[in-house]
Amino acid sequence: MMALPVSGGGDGGGGTVADAVSGLVVLYCAIRLVRDRRRPLSRTAAVVLALPVVGIALAAAGAASPGAGITGLVRYLQIFVLVPAAVMLLIRDRRDARLVVWSLIGLALWQGAIGVHQYATGTGASYMGEEIRAVGTFGATDVMGMATVVSFGVVCALGLALGAGPGRQRTVAAVCALALLLPLALSFSRGAWIATAVTCGAQLALAGMRRAVKVFAVVAAASVILVGGLGVGTAMLQERISSITQVADAPDQSVTDRYTMWAAAVDMWRDQPLTGVGLKGFPDHRDGNASLALSSGSDTEGAGAGFKRQPLLSPHNMYLLILSEQGLLGLLALAGSWLALLVCGLRRLFAARRRAPLGLDCALVACGLLTWQLVDFAYADIGGPSTALTAVLFGLGAWWALASEEAGDR
Repeated sequence: MMALPVSGGGDGGGGTVADAVSGLVVLYCAIRLVRDRRRPLSRTAAVVLALPVVGIALAAAGAASPGAGITGLVRYLQIFVLVPAAVMLLIRDRRDARLVVWSLIGLALWQGAIGVHQYATGTGASYMGEEIRAVGTFGATDVMGMATVVSFGVVCALGLALGAGPGRQRTVAAVCALALLLPLALSFSRGAWIATAVTCGAQLALAGMRRAVKVFAVVAAASVILVGGLGVGTAMLQERISSITQVADAPDQSVTDRYTMWAAAVDMWRDQPLTGVGLKGFPDHRDGNASLALSSGSDTEGAGAGFKRQPLLSPHNMYLLILSEQGLLGLLALAGSWLALLVCGLRRLFAARRRAPLGLDCALVACGLLTWQLVDFAYADIGGPSTALTAVLFGLGAWWALASEEAGDR
């Protein structure tokens, strides 16, 4: 469903077809559990996956209206509890996990190919006055959608390439990872670049330093050919990359808006430190806590859509969004659940390196995706048509971290 054009221009208002399908996945999983009459989760898995429910429920009870509370409750449960649990339970072994991984890579290649075409033909989203920003099928109002999908594809492909699987699989995965670097660059998404660089570096280190040096040399050579030799977006890419180091000294308006909303989120938390202002409460309390440096919104245009002023309704930092709306209790519950998944996943990864090298590819992919998401949450939050993939990501990570030892070894 993520391969289809987003209806309504991708404005993020309401659910998507992918959200509906994720609900059907949860329903199918529930029916299977009832039919098989088996204990679905281990005690550890139940605690880790159910931990976020505490903060979410308290924040829903404290929402400004019942409608906002119910809407926020359903969304958070979908992304962080129900769909991850369903994905975890439906993946039976490494073969199933690799099917999910290759599906993510295929989706990334499809969206990336559309993005490259948008850049080459000038039919993408508006960037610095030109309609060249690669956004895939997600539209100009969700410029992070394609960047997120392509980043997932890079992480998945690199994990398979670094694993101990068949040589043909590793070769194809390496080629896919290199091919996806081009649309990732053309997304002009600084956040996706940072998260992908950090994650790939971590995957290389976990796979072994000798292999890391070889892969780094190949990536560096490919980057030189693409940017230096072929001149792919040289001037704009260099300017965009250099802007990463200017976020403190000379931030642009988008960075200034982000800093302002971060400060507003912290002020909301100070007013309600334990439980926050309630789910969906950030937009209502934003103006009362934000300084005059905050602009009225961001401009979006291109990729088949006309000019539109996009309101700033979240702090673009998942941790601060949770802190402001769910308070310290909600942040400890959700972030604690995510950290537990990563720690358990890394523990099993090190075990796989010693006794089950054939599972190393799944371990690198699962831990890599979790790492990418936790890094990206420092300057992004949930929202938009691509959010359903976040739930699949957490489900894949939960399968590797929390499933029975036999399931991970098969």
